[in-house]
Amino acid sequence: MMGIMILLSNELFAQNVDPQKKFKQHINSVVQQVQETPEPDKKRAILNRSFDRLINVVNKIESLPDVPESDLSKLSDFKKDIQTKKDELNGKNGFSKIPPNQLNNFANFVQQDIEQADRVVTLSLTTVLLIVIILLLL
Repeated sequence: MMGIMILLSNELFAQNVDPQKKFKQHINSVVQQVQETPEPDKKRAILNRSFDRLINVVNKIESLPDVPESDLSKLSDFKKDIQTKKDELNGKNGFSKIPPNQLNNFANFVQQDIEQADRVVTLSLTTVLLIVIILLLL
């Protein structure tokens, strides 16, 4: 696994890819998929899959050795925020379920919230790179 990560990280750097930009492109791609999908159930499934992937990525990174403590704290906060958005989407833990006609707006809100929070920007480059690599592998 570590060899694959090193290979992919070298490839990303060789292509001059900014990991934070790549992460934002991933989020944008999810939003575009939601907007292009006409069926509300499929929109909701796309968002749920995306939230699950992000939570799984954070879980994987949290289990790795040598992740800086400051990054672990930020990752934990990020994971809680994603779980809260998933709960809101599905009407769990005190939230009202997002109505079908509001799913596009919700996807846009999530994208803006993630980008404006700049949580990814405050993580170390190594941790952001791990997020991007694991997202690419999933």
